[in-house]
Amino acid sequence: MAMSDPIDPRWPKILSLSVHEFRTPMTVVAGYIRMLLKDRAGALNDQQRRLLEEAEKSCGRLTALLSEVSELSGLEAGTATFNRQSTDLNAVLRTALEQLPPLPDREVSVALTPVDGDAPITADPVKLAQAVGAVVVALRRELVTSDRLSVEARRTGGNGSDAYEVLVGDAAAGAGATFDEWRGGVGLSLINARRILNAHGGAIFAPPDGSKASARIVLPIGTAK
Repeated sequence: MAMSDPIDPRWPKILSLSVHEFRTPMTVVAGYIRMLLKDRAGALNDQQRRLLEEAEKSCGRLTALLSEVSELSGLEAGTATFNRQSTDLNAVLRTALEQLPPLPDREVSVALTPVDGDAPITADPVKLAQAVGAVVVALRRELVTSDRLSVEARRTGGNGSDAYEVLVGDAAAGAGATFDEWRGGVGLSLINARRILNAHGGAIFAPPDGSKASARIVLPIGTAK
C-alpha cells in the first residue's frame, strides 16, 4: 500500500546542510529584531515597532519552514523517529482537528464523522495527527463555495475491514480543491504529510473526478509497516 520513489542518496544530506546554512543567519536576524523590540538600541516609535513586528512574524514563518525542511531530510533519509504504539484512529483524527490553527479572515467549521466503533491502529499518534492536520489545513484554506469541511472515516476493503479510509472534502458543494502536495502557500507540510502516511503503510490520493472528496487517505488496520 505504501508508495515510494527512487531517492538520490545525496538529497537528504543536501537538505540537512541547507537547513544548517540558513538557520544560522536567520537566528542572528531574529535575535537582533528581538533586541530592537526590547528598546535595546533606543526607544521605537509606533511605526518602527509595527514594521519590526511584521519582520519578526516573517522570521517565524521562515523558521517554521526550516523545521519542515529538516523534517523532510529525516523522512527522505529514513532516519525520522516514529513512536509507534497502539492507538485509535478516531482519537488521532479528533486531535488533528482540535489542533487546527484559526483562519485569519473567516470561520470554517470542520465536521468529523468517525469510524463506527473502535478503530485500532498501530501508529505514531503525534506524527499521524500532524499529517492529517496538514491536509485539512491546506484544503480548508482553499474553500470558496462553502464554509464547512467534512472529514469522514470508515473501514473499507474487500471484506469491509482491510483498511481505513479517510475522506476530506467540501461538505456542502462537492470536492472543491483537490489534494496536491506541490501547491504553494503551505510550505512543505503536504510533502511531509505524504511521507508520514507512507511510513505508516498508508497513502494519500487525489480522488477521481466526480468524487465528493478532495483527498482520500488510506491506512492499514492493525500493525503499521
